[in-house]
Amino acid sequence: MFSRFTNIINALQALDKTYSNSEMVRKILRCLRRTWMPKVPAIEEAKNLNILALEDLLGSLMTHELSIQKEDDDEEKEKKKKKIVALKSSQTEDSEDDDDDDQELAFITRRFKKFLASKKKFGG
Repeated sequence: MFSRFTNIINALQALDKTYSNSEMVRKILRCLRRTWMPKVPAIEEAKNLNILALEDLLGSLMTHELSIQKEDDDEEKEKKKKKIVALKSSQTEDSEDDDDDDQELAFITRRFKKFLASKKKFGG
């Protein structure tokens, strides 16, 4: 943004239209996006805009931009840390394990049927 602004100002100077330093500082502060709006009053109150150099304003804005980017990066890292990792299940091709499971299930089923039958005999 600053390079575009400088190009425009230089083109206007070539056409004999010049701006003072304070006017350029105010124009930059006015054209900032809404996300920068909390920073604008802070700069206006902390520094005298009539004597603030354009380079100082640029340095202040760049510092603020870096801090915003750092906060965004930290938030992304936190989101990545909070992701849940699900493990994939794998099917074994061993038929012995399946046979053992089937036999065990059949055994449990038979035992349960016997248990229910004994309950019926005794009026349970």
